[in-house]
Amino acid sequence: MKKTNLTLIIFIVLGLLAGTIIAELLTPVSSLAFLTKSAQMNWHPKADLQILKYDLDIQVKLNLISILCAIGAIWIYRRM
Repeated sequence: MKKTNLTLIIFIVLGLLAGTIIAELLTPVSSLAFLTKSAQMNWHPKADLQILKYDLDIQVKLNLISILCAIGAIWIYRRM
């Protein structure tokens, strides 16, 4: 498999997605609350250029499990 930047980005996104799913499954376990607590980041870029107007709402939620899975995805990518 050819290593490209797009492949790395796909691996990282899949790792973050897997981490989020695992965190959702572990939410009922109270002793693992430190792993499933999420930090939320928001970004709202807007522009009105008279001929073009846009308004985006970008939200990123990260938790410790997602970060660990993203690191694991990078490690798998490097081993390929």
